[in-house]
Amino acid sequence: MDEEIAGLRAQIAQMQPVRAVGRVQAVDGTAIWVRGLAESASIGDRLRLIRPDGALGGEVLRIRDDLVAMLPDEAADGVSRGDRVAVLGPPTLAPCDSWVGRVIDAYGRPLDGAPLGPGPRRRPFRTSPPPAAMRRGLGSRLGTGLAVFDTLLPIVRGQRIGLFAGSGVGKSRLLAQLAQGMQADVVVLALVGERGREVLEFVRHVLGREGMARSVVVTATSDRSPLERRRCPLAAMTIAEHFRDQGHHVLYLADSITRFAEAHREVAIASGELPALRGHPASVAHQIMRLAERAGPGCDGQGDITAVFSVLVAGSDMDEPVADILRGVLDGHVILDRQIAERGRFPAIDLLRSVSRSLPEAANALENDTIQQVRRLLGTYAQNETMLRAGLYREGEDPTLDLAIKAWPELDSFLASTSPVGPEQAFRQLSLILRRLGSSGAKVPQRAARSNVPSKVTST
Repeated sequence: MDEEIAGLRAQIAQMQPVRAVGRVQAVDGTAIWVRGLAESASIGDRLRLIRPDGALGGEVLRIRDDLVAMLPDEAADGVSRGDRVAVLGPPTLAPCDSWVGRVIDAYGRPLDGAPLGPGPRRRPFRTSPPPAAMRRGLGSRLGTGLAVFDTLLPIVRGQRIGLFAGSGVGKSRLLAQLAQGMQADVVVLALVGERGREVLEFVRHVLGREGMARSVVVTATSDRSPLERRRCPLAAMTIAEHFRDQGHHVLYLADSITRFAEAHREVAIASGELPALRGHPASVAHQIMRLAERAGPGCDGQGDITAVFSVLVAGSDMDEPVADILRGVLDGHVILDRQIAERGRFPAIDLLRSVSRSLPEAANALENDTIQQVRRLLGTYAQNETMLRAGLYREGEDPTLDLAIKAWPELDSFLASTSPVGPEQAFRQLSLILRRLGSSGAKVPQRAARSNVPSKVTST
């Protein structure tokens, strides 16, 4: 309550009784040109246009001579030449601890029907990440509640990973499981471009009461303007930084960076930027990389932001621009496969194409050896699966392949299992599977070179 009162006082103190006002000069496509604000407005400032049927918000995109180009939040229907336009200043957000458990929009306004108080400090939506030379390294391994992440694809405190998936393969379900089960003080979710009916369904049924008890959900549905959809993950990151600066460990989940990039494309093209990367403007790379860099370990006295960025890849094309840009700046990537989802195994993670760059440091020597054995076995099976299904292999011809065939059902079930007991116990379960299958803790024979899986687990 004291924080909210301090926030209201700060908000009152920053009120401006006088604002610069211009007039609409022309409407050109999606841009509204305003005369009289070129000396008082800056790129990115919020504007408010007064029209007969109500106010219309927008943002400064271009400044030319005495004209300012405004991109409105909604369609320009009803806008007339001579309408007044006021400068509101740069957009800011005032996060508050009381926002935990709430659903808000990209401007910090409540969407769940209850009042929402501001915090005492206003923060810009775009800030620089902590100084590179002062940031701590990655922290300890985190429990996630999922066996595959507790063992074979470990996530450590401050790590940033990408979740690459096509539509309908369980991406949102996996994000909700991480929000519920991963070790963190606060969870901040950015839902970008989701269908309106899905937001409430995700909050109530997918995330649930347990997940919402420590979460802040920031959403901009598909009907919102590209300005708001682009601002959604930025607002969520600003809220995550608020809790990080208090020393908390924050789990940041963004769904999805693809829709963030698409929203930026609409804004950039409206501002006159030409498409360069398969229809995306060149600036999309900087937008994605800057957002990703704001997550990660903090400096001394701060907490950390562990981040999971989802990417919607059409046709499993991992070389499309958004996936390629994001993969290059993260500490690991997880790929969900449609064929795995279609046979009913969730999470539908393709382990052989997924990498955690926290390895080998995140595991001890025995655990790294276990990971190596599992990857060899699964890789050997995947390399020979077509031959096996065609009935062209006879048992006994290759001892390594025989072991892989025997191990595959149990290892595949293990990848879909939950792990409420933590990483150490999950590794014990995995070691027991290997010993029970006859490996007796020994390494898989090097004849597994027939597989396309590397013989050592290394940091990629």
